[in-house]
Amino acid sequence: MSEIRVASRYAKSLLELAEEKGALEVVHNDMQLFSNTCDNSRELKLMLRNPIINHDVKLKALRRLFSDKFHTITLSFFEILTKKQRENLLDVIAKEFHKQYNALMKIENALVTTPFELTEDLRASFRKAVEEISGKQVELKEKINPELIGGFVLQINDKQIDTSISSRLKELRVKFSENPYIKEF
Repeated sequence: MSEIRVASRYAKSLLELAEEKGALEVVHNDMQLFSNTCDNSRELKLMLRNPIINHDVKLKALRRLFSDKFHTITLSFFEILTKKQRENLLDVIAKEFHKQYNALMKIENALVTTPFELTEDLRASFRKAVEEISGKQVELKEKINPELIGGFVLQINDKQIDTSISSRLKELRVKFSENPYIKEF
């Protein structure tokens, strides 16, 4: 079975348990913190995926890092996964948990790419526009790409709005290349 499918099942179980126990927000915050920690710590990821390191050692490391920060449900979940020798999937499970949480809470993911850092006003404008388009709350992620020159690219699931100058220049290049009177552009 693929890693994503297994992670999705574990994430669903954790989501349902957290919701049943009334700790959904806390567990979601725990999983977000864990995911961010993994994204920023290559060593933690490698340690969890290393088959040579004993599972008990991995559990001790997780406890030492997160026992004072995480809810008991999250810590118990980590213990269960470690006993089942599935700690290598924890990072993937955390990401899947976040996706399922967003689906449950009807939160839309959007990515805006600009050639510069967004101001609070622009961020609010993008968030409002996506909320109007999707009719859902928005989790807006930002990416900076100086090659866009100007404008923006907004992705909402499989939809994309591209108003970047670099994309307009590419369109012009294609139009000019199709013109038989212009040899080279």
